[in-house]
Amino acid sequence: MQKVIQELVHRRTSAQMGGGQRRIDAQHQKGKLTARERIEVLLDEDSFEEFDMFKTHRCSEFGMDEQKIAGDGVITGWGTINGRMVYLYSQDFTVFGGSLSETHSQKICKIMDMAVQNGAPIIGLNDSGGARIQEGVDSLGGYAEVFKRNALASGVVPQISVIMGPCAGGAVYSPAMTDFIFMVKDTSYMFVTGPDVVKTVTNEIISAEDLGGAETHTKKSSVADAAFENDLEALRQVRRLVDFLPLNNKDKPPLRPFFDDPQRIEHSLDTLIPENPNQPYDMYELIEKISDEGDFYEIQEKHAANIITGFIRLEGRPIGVVANQPNVLAGCLDIDASKKAARFVRFCDCFDIPVLTLVDVPGFLPGSAQEYGGIIKHGAKLLFAYAEATIPKVTLITRKAYGGAYDVMSSKHLRGDLNYAWPSAQIAVMGAKGATEIIHRADRHDPEKLAQHTRDYEERFSNPFVAAERGFIDDVIQPRSTRKRLCRAFASLRNKQQENPWKKHNNMPL
Repeated sequence: MQKVIQELVHRRTSAQMGGGQRRIDAQHQKGKLTARERIEVLLDEDSFEEFDMFKTHRCSEFGMDEQKIAGDGVITGWGTINGRMVYLYSQDFTVFGGSLSETHSQKICKIMDMAVQNGAPIIGLNDSGGARIQEGVDSLGGYAEVFKRNALASGVVPQISVIMGPCAGGAVYSPAMTDFIFMVKDTSYMFVTGPDVVKTVTNEIISAEDLGGAETHTKKSSVADAAFENDLEALRQVRRLVDFLPLNNKDKPPLRPFFDDPQRIEHSLDTLIPENPNQPYDMYELIEKISDEGDFYEIQEKHAANIITGFIRLEGRPIGVVANQPNVLAGCLDIDASKKAARFVRFCDCFDIPVLTLVDVPGFLPGSAQEYGGIIKHGAKLLFAYAEATIPKVTLITRKAYGGAYDVMSSKHLRGDLNYAWPSAQIAVMGAKGATEIIHRADRHDPEKLAQHTRDYEERFSNPFVAAERGFIDDVIQPRSTRKRLCRAFASLRNKQQENPWKKHNNMPL
C-alpha cells in the first residue's frame, strides 16, 4: 500500500509541474503567473478541488504519442471565492502552449456541465496558443463543444473570462460569449487572425498589441470590459466582481453587511447641478455619494464614456447602475453607448439584479456617421433591453431628458417601477431654444419675441412638474435625500414579480 501511495504522490508532483521548471521560469520571465499560481490567487486558500489531473491526450500523429503530460494543458475544478462556490479552468501555457486538444476540451466541457447542473459561476483563465494543430479536426470539434456550452449556460450561470496570454483564432469565440472579459495589459491579446495573416492578406502592417491588445479591446472594440496591469490585479478584480453576482439565475444576489446609514442625507448634492444648463458635471460624484460606503464597481470604463455602467450596493444589496455622463459628449446617446448599456441591462435582467438609471441626456448624437453606423438599430437595443426587463427598475432624472432619449432611458412607459426627478429636471421634446425656433418660426427675425417665447417654454417645460402631473414621474425629490429615497424604493420592490408573454425567444435588433 505504501508503494502505491508513493506512486500517487509522484504522479501528483509531476502533474503539478506542468511543462517543467524551464517553461515555468519562462512564464515568470514574461511577468505571468503559472496556471496553478493563478488559481491560488483567485480562490480562497485551500479551497480548490481539482478534477482530471491525470488526463492525457490520445493523439498518436506526428510523434505526439511520445509527448504525454498529465493534465493536457488545462487545470479544472471548483473552489470558493469568499466562501461562495465557483467552477473554473486555467489553461497551462507550459504544456503544449496551452493549446486545445480533444481531451483538453473534454475537461473544460465537464466543468461547464457541472457548473450549470450545480448552479455556480464559470471562470475561464485563458492562456492558449489556440487549437492543437497535430489533432486537426478533433481540436476544432473540441472548440465547438465549448462554444455550445457557452451558449447554453448563458443566462443560467454567470460566465467570466480572463485573458492572460494569447487568445487567437477560434479560441476568441468562447470568451466572446461569456458575460465579462478581463485582460492583462502587455501580456494578453485577442484576435481572429494575427498580424502575420493580416499582412499577407491585406498588406497592412500592425503589431499584435495594436491589433488585439488590452487597450484596443477596452477602448475601441468593447470586446473586453477592463484591463489590468498584471495577473495579480486582474484576479483580485475577478474576486471583487463575483461578490456582486448571484451564483445562478435562480439564486438571489448576495447580501453583505453594510455600515452606511440608508437614511443618510447628502447636502452637497443640492449644488451638484450647475446653474447653466449647458455646463457639465461629473455623474460619478452622484453615484459614489448614494452608494454604500461610496463603493462602485465599473464595467467598461474606457469604452463609450458618455454612459456609465457598473455595480453599487444599497443596504448591502447589489444594484446595477446605468448613468449618462454629462462630462463626455454632454451625455448624448450614441451607437457605442447604446450597445454598452443594453448589454449591461440584459445581464442584470438575466440574474435578477435591480437596475438604477440616472438620466441627464440631451438626446441621440446627430450626424451622418451615426446614421450610417445604424444608430436607429443600436439605439433600439437599449430601448428593447429596458422594455423587456422584469427586474426592479428605478429611474432618477437629474437634469435633461429630451426627445426619444427620455423614452429610452427606463421611462415609466417602458415599465419603469419608480421614476423620480430632481427639481432641476427638464423633460421635453427638445431644448427651449430649438423648440421655440420651430414653434414660433414666424418670429425668428424678432430676437425680443424669440427670447420671450424661449422664457415661456422654459417656464413650462424646464421643470419636472408637467411630467409629474401626467403621472410619468412618481415624485419630485430633494437631491439631498436621494440615497434615502432610492434605498426605500428598492426595498419596496424586493418581492416584485413580473412575467413577459410566453415565447421561444425574442428577436431583438442585433
